[in-house]
Amino acid sequence: MTIQDREPAGRGVFITLEGGEGAGKSTQAARLAATLRARTGRPVTVTREPGGSPWAEEIRTALLAGVAKPYGPFAEALLFSAARLDHLDRLIRPALARGESVVCDRFIDSTHAYQGAAEGLDPAVLTALERVVVGRTRPDLTLILDLPPETGLARAAARGEAVGQGPDRFEGEALGFHTRLRAAFLEIAKAEPGRCAVIDATSGPDAVEAAIRGELDRRLPGLAGAGEARDGG
Repeated sequence: MTIQDREPAGRGVFITLEGGEGAGKSTQAARLAATLRARTGRPVTVTREPGGSPWAEEIRTALLAGVAKPYGPFAEALLFSAARLDHLDRLIRPALARGESVVCDRFIDSTHAYQGAAEGLDPAVLTALERVVVGRTRPDLTLILDLPPETGLARAAARGEAVGQGPDRFEGEALGFHTRLRAAFLEIAKAEPGRCAVIDATSGPDAVEAAIRGELDRRLPGLAGAGEARDGG
């Protein structure tokens, strides 16, 4: 499926980063944005989920505090979807329509992995929510940062200690939860190889960045100058 099959011609490129806790998605999102700006000479919007818009950020605070956990994975999925709908309408779609690239730290795959595979919510429910909320606005490329959950949790714990914070709603889950997450992301990549690229995140940030640039070269070879080509609307 091409970009034009999903969105009108003239849209920017939409890239998402996925993976378990402590995989380095935020760091790589910022580095990827810098690469895209240098290659295209066009603006790049960096955002995250849950969050990215004022209302979605409020939902993020509630979700990571565990407010919805007692009500089960369906309630959490609904809140993630509500945040995503606002995020898409207020930030992602307008940026893409302007021809900007968008780099998002987490998107639809995290909902399938966390609420679906790790928490047991029926995949058909998540697919229905995705169809209503996301529609045609699917990523052109998804980079799945993969590493053993033990490593990721240790990194997340060290990051929290550095700023005086304990584990959030999802970081605090047992190891089995995070093992299921890793398997789910790898299954997503296997099912959609045209969209997804698995990146070894066990190395340092520079090596991970180099691997991501390699995937850009292979999968989006026309990206340099792509902004000019998409200006026609």
